[in-house]
Amino acid sequence: MIDKLEFFIALANEKHFGRAAEECGVSQPTLSAAIRQLEDQLGVMLVQRGSRFQGLTPEGQRVLEWARRIVGDTRTMREEMRAARKGLSGHLRLASIPTALAMLSRITTPFQERHPDVTFSIVSRNSLQVLSMLENLEIDAGITYLENEPLGRVTSVPLYAERYNLITAAGSPLSDRESVTWREVGDLRLCLLTADMQNRRIINRHLAEAGATVHPTLESNSMIVLFSHVRTGRWASIMPHNVAKSFGFPVEIRMIPIVEPEAHHLVGLVAPYREPFTPLVSALLHEARTLVEDAEL
Repeated sequence: MIDKLEFFIALANEKHFGRAAEECGVSQPTLSAAIRQLEDQLGVMLVQRGSRFQGLTPEGQRVLEWARRIVGDTRTMREEMRAARKGLSGHLRLASIPTALAMLSRITTPFQERHPDVTFSIVSRNSLQVLSMLENLEIDAGITYLENEPLGRVTSVPLYAERYNLITAAGSPLSDRESVTWREVGDLRLCLLTADMQNRRIINRHLAEAGATVHPTLESNSMIVLFSHVRTGRWASIMPHNVAKSFGFPVEIRMIPIVEPEAHHLVGLVAPYREPFTPLVSALLHEARTLVEDAEL
């Protein structure tokens, strides 16, 4: 039953029988047969079928909620028993908004030193994707904004307040200033994150509140791409202070605080709300809380 529920969750995530089978490491006929057997066992149709996947039935949506809960509890039980036998080990899957990627090493490094048998995979995603991946059991925890948009049923640990700087080359407009206003920044030739990023929605909102309209001439979902264009001297950007510091900007790049208002938005670690947590997630939450107590990010 657990394997069938795993297959069903994969199908709901991928919305395609072939991709779901590949994700689960089985053939498509094997996955299709398992889904039909699950339907027979439960006595309801779970999937709307045609020439291709057409979605879940209402009963399928309800079973998906149970499947996530049951599979999540099963994984927790297995991990707890493994930890009892071997100590803390395994693999942690994390997703982070791009602006928080630079600080993740401040959690993973001390964590790995304490638990050397734990490995990590980290992917960059927007805030909505982080929450979706948590719900679908595709990741164990994520880093995202905590205040601006609904988080759903998660456990969160606030990590730091994101504050904003104009990042521009020396000799470019406003580069000699000690601070700049949001309205002034709106008049510059900007490169910014793409519109699907919450950071971009935050920047758009503050610019609009200042009476400025932003029309970036370059957009990317990568902070490195933005930085490389700022270095040409032809673009400026708006970056959180912690991200700008992590790049170790040379002297020819200026970081200038943006004021009126001095905006800040809370970023933190999120994990599925579950009692008990898996040993790995529990240790990760403890590491995040310890980091916040020991130092201001």
